[in-house]
Amino acid sequence: MVEHPSAPAAGAYVLAAHPNWRESRVNRRLLQAAREVDGVAVQDLYGAYPDYDIDVPAEQRRAAASPLLVLLHPIQWYSMPALMKLWLDDVLTHGWAYGHDGTALQGKDLWLVATTGGPEASYHPQGYNRYFFDAFLPPYEQTAALCGMRFLPPLLLHGTYRASEADIDAHVAVFAERLRTYPQWPEMADLPSCIACDVPSTDRPADHDGAA
Repeated sequence: MVEHPSAPAAGAYVLAAHPNWRESRVNRRLLQAAREVDGVAVQDLYGAYPDYDIDVPAEQRRAAASPLLVLLHPIQWYSMPALMKLWLDDVLTHGWAYGHDGTALQGKDLWLVATTGGPEASYHPQGYNRYFFDAFLPPYEQTAALCGMRFLPPLLLHGTYRASEADIDAHVAVFAERLRTYPQWPEMADLPSCIACDVPSTDRPADHDGAA
């Protein structure tokens, strides 16, 4: 269940996903920091849905009630943990989040808060990850665009295996302060709004429940 079910509509909805919180150095502390910010609703996906049976209507209500949706997770195989991907698959449905009449999230913001075990230098054409980290962001950016959401600059911490306690403390403090002060972020005025991508009805027939 959501840990702050009475959070007002002005607050963020933080979706946190980590398959093993006990092993987390950073995400566990980010989760705790989010819980301590007034007006923020927090959902520990692996805690709430250990059987992967997501309560879609409830999740849609929570997402629709918040102006800011936060995806909080470690990067695993250049993407998000499996349960968070399932949340996107099940909750962001055609006709609700995108497509004809799918306007529930339009005008809201999407913020990625992620960590990587590898250092920033590893995300480089000459590093073992072969690409700058920005190369792995288009799926997040396009998810926001398809739903008419604005994709905010991600908050990232690289090299978590070797990060110092001081660096982790500073990162958690920035995250908490951002949650407290949203949407009064200095860069907000310079961020363009996002118009939802038009999905032709021919691309989604009336009976679109079947698998591709």
